[in-house]
Amino acid sequence: MDALRCYRCGTSLEKLTLPLSRRDQCPECLVDLHVCRMCVSFAPQLADQCSEDDAEDVREKAQANFCDYFEPNQTAYAPGRMTGHQRAEAELETLFGADGASTSTAPDPNSAQADALHQAEDLFKS
Repeated sequence: MDALRCYRCGTSLEKLTLPLSRRDQCPECLVDLHVCRMCVSFAPQLADQCSEDDAEDVREKAQANFCDYFEPNQTAYAPGRMTGHQRAEAELETLFGADGASTSTAPDPNSAQADALHQAEDLFKS
């Protein structure tokens, strides 16, 4: 059986105790883990995006919830399945953090991260 990985960044979660609690976060990207997107019942092709008929509707699929049917999905991390929009959001959150504040030190000026940061800053200049 494969080790459980963060659905967003792919970091191994083997050091976390199962079952995942509502407050568990990825040690690398700090995203909540008790979320629909990390669950075996997450089904983006369905209208409510959940294959569990008895589960209550959860609007924000990437925010911690209290769903009693939550079961971590061993294959939730699949970067190839992300849409362009989802990939862009994940990269922005990794770069700037969920609240928009930078979460890391200044990137290497020659890195792709620095280039992306400069492009984003150019977009928001007034």
